[in-house]
Amino acid sequence: MPAFLVVLVLLLTALVSTPAYADKIDDRRKAAEAQKAAIAKARDDTEAAMEGVDANLQALAMQLADTQAKIPAAQAVLDEAKAALEKAQREAAIIAARLVDAEDQQATITTTITQDAEYAAQMRAAIGQMAREAYKDGGGVSGVDVILDAQSSDDFVQRYGLMATALRTQAQILDQLKAAESANKNAEARLGAVKDKIAQLKAEADQKVVEADAAKAAAAAAKASLDALLAQQVQQQAALDAQRAALEAQLAQADAEAAAIQNELQAAIAAQKARDAAAGQPHGPAGPIGNALFGNPTSVNPIYVTSEYGMRFHPTLHYTRLHAGIDLRTYCNTPLYAGRSGTVTWAKARYGFGNQVMIDSGFVNGNALSASYNHLTSFAVSSGQTVERGQLIGRSGNTGTSAACHLHFEVYVNGATANPRPLLGL
Repeated sequence: MPAFLVVLVLLLTALVSTPAYADKIDDRRKAAEAQKAAIAKARDDTEAAMEGVDANLQALAMQLADTQAKIPAAQAVLDEAKAALEKAQREAAIIAARLVDAEDQQATITTTITQDAEYAAQMRAAIGQMAREAYKDGGGVSGVDVILDAQSSDDFVQRYGLMATALRTQAQILDQLKAAESANKNAEARLGAVKDKIAQLKAEADQKVVEADAAKAAAAAAKASLDALLAQQVQQQAALDAQRAALEAQLAQADAEAAAIQNELQAAIAAQKARDAAAGQPHGPAGPIGNALFGNPTSVNPIYVTSEYGMRFHPTLHYTRLHAGIDLRTYCNTPLYAGRSGTVTWAKARYGFGNQVMIDSGFVNGNALSASYNHLTSFAVSSGQTVERGQLIGRSGNTGTSAACHLHFEVYVNGATANPRPLLGL
């Protein structure tokens, strides 16, 4: 294929493919950003789901979550480095084709100049020969000589025709010589421009080599970084998998503690109902409990929920269990308040829950209502104490199997956990 066609094909290919290629890179980047956001959320869920898991497993899970969070960004860096390398290679190929075309033009123009110079030399030689012949014949032929020297009218016609032909031939040779010399001047000008273009293209080609080398190095570094993260991810997941038995034992213990709390509350509710019935104050059937029964138990206003009530899948430890409360944003050692008036059932450490304050708020429309405040760093109340809504009960912390300072707030209706969100008026 001729060089100029190669250039044309490459340019058309670049024009057609570049937008689609750019769109593809943009799509990959958006996908990576979405994946990064999803993994960041998974990390938050990992942190929030740590009730019931000890510090060692928490650390392993958080390390894995951090590694996973870095992978999309590393993949995006690799994709961009590959795109830069491919772009540099495409541009280098276009420049190389243009250089080949320019060098072909240089060779063609040089050949043309040589041929035109030879032709001009031939024209000069022909003119010189004609001059010499005219000199031999007496220095030239004029119209008067033709008339005077003619022997007859036929001779005159013949002589005049020969003279006219010689003059036309001489004029044609002179015109051809001028045209050849003019063409050579133009060709030499084009040759100079082509040589300048060749020099420019060679400089551009050298620069593209530098850019391609840099892009290749960046792509190699990005791939090495991503490979290291992927290997680290595999290693950390293996470390977690090796702790599977310990994890299951800890979760079983946490679930047993949660069940024990509910049993204790239900036993207390049964005893209370029996006492009230014996005193002639029996409780009627339970009705709707209503909403917004509790005030803000934290110092963060408005209330900020970091993790909801309900079943959830742990993204790195790979188990599904009930998150029996709602996690509210607090900061370490900040005040916590009673969300509703009542009596402190206990203020003590419980496995997984850390330092826990349980407050019995009596019966609401036939429903026994209690709430627990968990992971406290210190207590401001004690068992049996009566508290009012908004009263300081302790300070937030990270005790028990918690991954960060926050308030894990649980509400019990008739001794079973319920979603605290509507009861907080959220």
